[in-house]
Amino acid sequence: MTESTNQATEGLLSSLKNLTVSLIAIVHTRLELISTDLEEGRERFISLLALAFISLFSLCFGAVLLTILVVVIFWDTHRLLVMGSLTGLFIVVGAVIGAVVVRRLKLMPRMFEASLSELIKDHQELDNNR
Repeated sequence: MTESTNQATEGLLSSLKNLTVSLIAIVHTRLELISTDLEEGRERFISLLALAFISLFSLCFGAVLLTILVVVIFWDTHRLLVMGSLTGLFIVVGAVIGAVVVRRLKLMPRMFEASLSELIKDHQELDNNR
């Protein structure tokens, strides 16, 4: 009886040890996945931000130069009409681009989407094993 109790205890301890090792491996994998998601999101954001600043600077500088050029061309005849028209054009273009940016921000993938889907799979698998 003592021998069967020792084997049962060793079997239980072995099972608990295996379960602990499996849980640690699962947590480790999920943390690596979350870390990767964070790095990808950060790199995407920094890249987008840098491109947005460069684009914004170039467009503003070009718009100012174009405005000056057009106003100088029409200085003697219709300078106020040209300045008003260009102002309206810049406001409309800015509003349209702003709307596009907001739409793209709403369509961006959720943070940790891959990690969350893996955690849902793990949860479903644990429920099925019960």
